[in-house]
Amino acid sequence: MEEIKDLPQLSAAELRVLGSLLEKSKTTPEYYPMTINSLQSACNQKTSRKPVVSYDENTIITTLDLLKKRGLVSTVVGGGSRVTKYKHNLAIHFPLLPSELAALCLLILRGPLTAGEINSNSGRLYEFETLDEVLELLNKLSIDEPPYVKQLPKRPGQKEARFVHLFGEVNEEDYDLPQIANHNDSQVQALEDKVAILEEQLHALRTEFDKLIAELT
Repeated sequence: MEEIKDLPQLSAAELRVLGSLLEKSKTTPEYYPMTINSLQSACNQKTSRKPVVSYDENTIITTLDLLKKRGLVSTVVGGGSRVTKYKHNLAIHFPLLPSELAALCLLILRGPLTAGEINSNSGRLYEFETLDEVLELLNKLSIDEPPYVKQLPKRPGQKEARFVHLFGEVNEEDYDLPQIANHNDSQVQALEDKVAILEEQLHALRTEFDKLIAELT
């Protein structure tokens, strides 16, 4: 009989780094695994993140080291680049389907969400057919062993119940701060991804240029 693993309890920084790796593995697969530089940009995005953070490079490096020790992240070197890159190992440790990873990714990066919010924001990660499919998935994730999500009690004025992931402590009040509505959220995120990719390409060109100069001198 296969041993049931307990879910790791991750810090806010660990959750942000892991969630960003999950997201970019789907939205920008051509630049995944990720460098520290691109991962820092992903963590500090101003869209599709709650709360918005401003992690420095040292925070990213320290957090990656903690996730590596947990076995949730591994390094990749090669493919014509000497730069160390990072990828998540979540699906290796837990039997999660792509649809389940997509829902968990949104909950990790955005905080408590309703099934409708998951359905409307999942397009770049996974295309759900119906809202019922999302509800069935969340129900399955809540009764799995171990459970990956739980349903929060409805509060006064709430029409739909919200769900949270169980990979770390989530204080519901931390996510109650109002945010500016952005009806083009996915377009803004796509633009941010393109900017991050251009920054990554520039960083790689600078590295190659410095290497050439060193060889010529």
